[in-house]
Amino acid sequence: MHNPEVPTDRKTQEALTAANLYYLQDLTMEAIADEMHTSRSSVSRLLSYARQSGLVTITVRSPEESVPSLQKEVDERFGIASLIVPVPANVSEIDRLERVAIVAARSLDRFIDSSMTVGIAWGTTISAVSRHLVPRKLHSVEIVQLNGAGNQYTTGVVYASELLRRFGEAFSAVTHEFPVPALFDHPRTRELMWQERSIRHILEIQHRMEVAVFGLGAPFSDVPGHVYSGGYLNAADYKALDAAKVVGDIATVFFREDGTWNDIPLNRRASGPDVSLIKRTARRVCIVAGRSKVRSLHGALNAGLITDLIIDEATAFALLQETGG
Repeated sequence: MHNPEVPTDRKTQEALTAANLYYLQDLTMEAIADEMHTSRSSVSRLLSYARQSGLVTITVRSPEESVPSLQKEVDERFGIASLIVPVPANVSEIDRLERVAIVAARSLDRFIDSSMTVGIAWGTTISAVSRHLVPRKLHSVEIVQLNGAGNQYTTGVVYASELLRRFGEAFSAVTHEFPVPALFDHPRTRELMWQERSIRHILEIQHRMEVAVFGLGAPFSDVPGHVYSGGYLNAADYKALDAAKVVGDIATVFFREDGTWNDIPLNRRASGPDVSLIKRTARRVCIVAGRSKVRSLHGALNAGLITDLIIDEATAFALLQETGG
């Protein structure tokens, strides 16, 4: 219920006391307020602090025999482990993403532990997740950026470093930025850059990652991904993606709905990790919200890029419907 390594200053101790009374002893907020000689609103704030600081983690478990049928069907059809987030059908796509991001942020502790190397692909979805991470006191964790964030308008350093900072602080981790363009102008430029020792150092860290956390880019998503809205692609690039029948990307590495990727010209200029490297990573955690990403998700599943999927209910249902379910 609580992390014994969290410093026990006064506020933390009070929050821990309130959490024990509320979650372990089933006292009401009124009873806790009376026992702690404070107000009900103060108890509510202490309980919120306990959750936000990582003193309390809440896990919803389903007995094996009562796993919801939608989740079970997704898992069995695609050979993955899914976490399906119930979201009302009438919410906006931005709110849908935010709700999925909150659940994803609070679920990452099942994948990330001490002495791990974790790869993070920047983007709209992972940026949303980073705002809701729950701090954990871990040790010897390394967080590495998987793809560059620069383009002709910006170095991308501020955007990517802020995202990495949030992950680093949440998991007590050392972070490694990847200061290169998201997409190079010429494949040869990338080849030469990859020979630089400073860049090779980052590539070596990527090669030993045990967990990769990413969202999916989709050219026509209702909530545009940063790759597609941030000036990373020009008209010729979009034309090339269309000609190659691209449906999405992970870390600016593009793929088709059938899962093929190797002969897509733009990938020779991409800074993201080769698909084969992602597939060698033990846990590949994909976070998706919105039906407009179904084709991209189907392509990523066909490519074998996902082991664990966090997805909203409507999108999971659409995935099954649109792939023959």
